[in-house]
Amino acid sequence: MRAAVAADDRGWRLRHLPVLLVASAVLGAVAALVGAVTGGGTAAAGAAAGVAVTVLSYTLSTVVLARADAINPQLVLPLGLGLYAVKFTVLGVVMVAVASAGWDGLVPLCVGIVAGVVVWTGVHIWWLTRVFSHRPGS
Repeated sequence: MRAAVAADDRGWRLRHLPVLLVASAVLGAVAALVGAVTGGGTAAAGAAAGVAVTVLSYTLSTVVLARADAINPQLVLPLGLGLYAVKFTVLGVVMVAVASAGWDGLVPLCVGIVAGVVVWTGVHIWWLTRVFSHRPGS
């Protein structure tokens, strides 16, 4: 029954994305404001960039895995693992480069990444438990 409902509802794989993007945009604005108040322009840029890094990473994963699942569900695991390895390698290289440059926004960048992960995950859990689970046919 669930497979038939999912097949009829082609947009279900990405339906949560707009809610997550709006929550992340609000977080980005708040992070920039807090960064500006506590550490000036560099901290504001770092905090907002940290949120943006998380949003970019999670959005990329969401879109790639949704597309893979739509094509063939057996593609989800290999593409997910490969994308995970590539994303964390790139993130590691970027973080080392930023740390080596001695940029004052490094700590706010890290805090922004953590805040982005917490908010994205929390809103996603909320969406799954409060919105998705209460839709007709579930």
